[in-house]
Amino acid sequence: MTARIRTLAGDVFFPTAALAVAALCWWAVTVVGDVPSFVLPSPGAVVARLTGNPTLYAHNAWYTLETVLYGGSVGIAAGFLLAVLVAYLPWFRTAVYPYLVAVRVLPKIAVAPLLLIYLGTGTETAVVFVALITFFPLVLSTAAGLERAPSAHRDLLRSVDAGPLERIVYVDLPYALPDVFAGLKQSVTLAVVGAVVAEWVIADRGLGFLILMGSENVRPDVMLAALAVLLALGLALYGAVVLVQRGVKRWLGLEMAG
Repeated sequence: MTARIRTLAGDVFFPTAALAVAALCWWAVTVVGDVPSFVLPSPGAVVARLTGNPTLYAHNAWYTLETVLYGGSVGIAAGFLLAVLVAYLPWFRTAVYPYLVAVRVLPKIAVAPLLLIYLGTGTETAVVFVALITFFPLVLSTAAGLERAPSAHRDLLRSVDAGPLERIVYVDLPYALPDVFAGLKQSVTLAVVGAVVAEWVIADRGLGFLILMGSENVRPDVMLAALAVLLALGLALYGAVVLVQRGVKRWLGLEMAG
């Protein structure tokens, strides 16, 4: 237990110390180096911007979070379902998988103008864009993970007349969990990026929209404040996935021990 506490303390201390050093270097560049605020505001100016109008950033952060959650949920659910079909239907995999790989490398920003033409502006279009971005990492990672189970375990299930559902739940999915969560982490990260890009193109609110307005009005303090909130949002979502992964691992360990 003591070693675990020390590990957790180190996990908190070192990132915090790194952040403090980065903020100190930032302050030194802006204050000691006498850099104009319209080029690079000091950390204090960014904090003052955040605390001066917290409602503005909170409302826009909530809009961005809604877009990420709605679009991410749709993309992740669809990606997992398609991954199952790809993994267990050979003919479907042969027909679809090459195109999944091809579309995976297509810059998603190129699709945004098409969505704007077909769906118009609004939250629904942003949700669809985020869903498209989160879909591909999960489907490819999960499909690969579902094939990692040892053939001996599958043969054992067949010997006791277990059906396909039992094979997925008790053998394939546990072995695929590392790949599934790797895909989830990529999807969550890309969902935040996709929400910002969508807000640049098709939205009139959100953290991405704030960044765009700050750029057009040459307000780096507004941009950096929005970026700070966006960073916190992305880290919180990524951390949530990590916590779920640890919980699932712990639960599976208890199940196996029992």
